[in-house]
Amino acid sequence: MLITISRYSLPYEAHIAKSRLDAESIPAFIADEHTINMQWLYSNAMGGVRLQVPESYAEAALQVLNEDREKDLIELVGADVQVCPRCGSEDTQYHQIGRRWAFLMFLGLNFPLFPIRNGIKCNACGKVSKS
Repeated sequence: MLITISRYSLPYEAHIAKSRLDAESIPAFIADEHTINMQWLYSNAMGGVRLQVPESYAEAALQVLNEDREKDLIELVGADVQVCPRCGSEDTQYHQIGRRWAFLMFLGLNFPLFPIRNGIKCNACGKVSKS
């Protein structure tokens, strides 16, 4: 029996997690990937793309996914840190600006009128700005 251990908004996020589990020899499966690929606006309504593992591997899979490997990656590749323009904090993350409005316009008019832009969100002060 398969158990959902994680949910993701987009299929590529689930594939990254699945690759991490595959590297540890944990069998993993991705559910609802193709539906979300065809209609990405349905992602929230469907609960996103589900990453599933056999019940006997659930605990080990969660431990693997909860490991913080960011420091190892930064040492290997380096980091391009975005700084918050308001407070100067380096504690920022990628954020899509306009996704909510595009979703609402799609529901109302069946056509997304608002463009989606890339931006950053500061975890310290909450400011969202263009990247």
